[in-house]
Amino acid sequence: MAARVGIALGSNLGDRIVNLRAARELIRNLSPEGTHFEQAPIYQSEPVNCPEDSPDFFNTVIEIDYIGTPAELLENTQGFELHLGRQPGSPPNAPRIIDIDILYYGEYVIDAGILVIPHPRMVDRRFVLQPLADIRPLLTLPGDTVTISEHLSHLDSGEAEPVLVQAMW
Repeated sequence: MAARVGIALGSNLGDRIVNLRAARELIRNLSPEGTHFEQAPIYQSEPVNCPEDSPDFFNTVIEIDYIGTPAELLENTQGFELHLGRQPGSPPNAPRIIDIDILYYGEYVIDAGILVIPHPRMVDRRFVLQPLADIRPLLTLPGDTVTISEHLSHLDSGEAEPVLVQAMW
């Protein structure tokens, strides 16, 4: 049985829209043909907790139906990052061609070191909440009592509002 999975995509090096499209297509190919797929608009946001002078990010969220385990999905997404040019062993939050994070995986709650679902910082990040709220405003994460849109409306992260770059991509 397929699980509904939310995945955040970010890029702040190279042709950021091309990078996001390439990641989207690789991930979409993991989903059985004809199953659920959503994509949020792309937003530009200032880097958070990144080295000084890091370029702005383009961020979005996609949602797919996935058949497989969360660990298999993580293995696939990490492989896609490498395939698309992410440098292994880079310092945390260094500029990157692509960043792929699993936000949620159906009703799973997992804390297995390298794999934590729902993503532990997603409700604290406007650059994740804004695109997610565009496609799943009424989503309540497993173990939570507040919707994504409520998290976004009460967020006090100090982040600047993300700027819409492209609604259809």
